[in-house]
Amino acid sequence: MNHATLVTIEWAAKSSHEGSAHFGEIVRALMEAGVESYQADYRANRTTYYLPNGETHSIALPPPDTQIAEQFDAAAVLAAIRAAQRGEIMYPQFMVQSRAAGCVSYVVWIAGRHVSYFGRRGETHIEHFPK
Repeated sequence: MNHATLVTIEWAAKSSHEGSAHFGEIVRALMEAGVESYQADYRANRTTYYLPNGETHSIALPPPDTQIAEQFDAAAVLAAIRAAQRGEIMYPQFMVQSRAAGCVSYVVWIAGRHVSYFGRRGETHIEHFPK
C-alpha cells in the first residue's frame, strides 16, 4: 500500500472517530485514494479498509460506552443515517445511535455507492448514497 493511501486511511479513521469530517468528505477522500470499500465492525472495535488489489488496512478504534442492542431496529438505524445526512450528528453520535439500534457492523461499498448495515441475526438495511 502506498504511503499516500495509508495517510488518507489514517486521516479518515481519525476524522470520523473525532467527528471532525462528514461522511461525504471521508468517502470522497477514500475514493480518490483508491479504497473500494471499508467495514466498521462494532463488535471487534475495528475498521478495515479494502483496496482493489487485495491489500487491506485495519485500524482499532475505542468504542463508545453504548452497548450493542440485541434486536436490530432498521427504523432507528435509518433515523441515525438521516440525522447524519442532515448534519445534525457526526460519527461519534452515529455510532452511539446505530449501536443502540442493534447494528453490529456495516460495510461502505464506495465502488457500489451504498452502505449495508447488519444486525446480530443477519438482518440488513441497505442505504444508497444520496445523488
